[in-house]
Amino acid sequence: MRLIITDCKKFSILAFAVILSACQNEVKVQRAQGDALGTTYSILYGDTKANESVLDSIDAVFLRINQSMSTYWPNSIISKINRGETVVTDIDFQNVFNASQQVWKQTEGYFDPTVGALVNAYGFGPEKPIAEMDSKAVDSLLDITGLHRVSLLENGTITKENKNIYVDFNAIAKGYAVDALVQMLTSLGYQNFLVEVGGELFAAGINTEKEMPWRVAIDHPKQQNTRAFIATLPLQNQGLASSGNYRKFRTDGQGKKYVHTINPITGKTVQSNVLSASVLAPSTMLADAYATALMAMPFEKGKILINSLNNVEAMWVLAVKDSVVVEVTDKFESNLQ
Repeated sequence: MRLIITDCKKFSILAFAVILSACQNEVKVQRAQGDALGTTYSILYGDTKANESVLDSIDAVFLRINQSMSTYWPNSIISKINRGETVVTDIDFQNVFNASQQVWKQTEGYFDPTVGALVNAYGFGPEKPIAEMDSKAVDSLLDITGLHRVSLLENGTITKENKNIYVDFNAIAKGYAVDALVQMLTSLGYQNFLVEVGGELFAAGINTEKEMPWRVAIDHPKQQNTRAFIATLPLQNQGLASSGNYRKFRTDGQGKKYVHTINPITGKTVQSNVLSASVLAPSTMLADAYATALMAMPFEKGKILINSLNNVEAMWVLAVKDSVVVEVTDKFESNLQ
């Protein structure tokens, strides 16, 4: 289904009011928030009996994920693997690696965690970028790109065809962090909560203050100084993730702009009219990965992919001349407000 939107204000007023209403009653809905994984997080939980250990448990989840998958932590498991060291991976790394393999196959390589060397080369990672990304530089990096060149062995170690292959789970780790927090909260007895890490979400149960499903909003990709939303929708026992190429970019010495989405197949940054992609899925980890893939894939190819998957729905925001065009799958559209 296609919707044409020329003015986002009617969406922003509704969404902002609904979101704030979820945290007006501090007795019924409590919030935990802070900084983690290079971004921010916010957890709303509506259960009347709060577990006192929840804050410590939140910190423990983030510490665990950083120690496993942070490319900014030199002693993390992933950093050691990227340096060519042999290390036994933990369950978090293995979960994300296996999910990455699944999505890599389903997207025919458009989602690929080994795009890390290209990410660094373009200046979007923790390492120094290459001064000039010409065809020769791109070709050399494509030789060390491709998840088929990396294997997880039965003993938990990783092997790489080339020691210079750089693994980066940035496009799926935030979603996995949300799922890990969901698992932790559930284990502590929470039933009604909304978890958000860097804009990726999972809602469980209901907003007990409103006695309705949690309501969330999706950013408008062309907002200016005032935050605005493209749409709102209820979220219940689902993950929601969005990816876009309208904020993260780098300009080189010649003034050329590079967007942050990289096509792992061509090794080039993606230039398209897809401003953002949002995905609903059973887990936020999968929603995060699919949303990233949809930014790299041609729109029509991405739509075919989503329609082939069970329990996965998507929304694309496209720039068409002076208008913003929204394309949605049927079930995603039925949730929009």
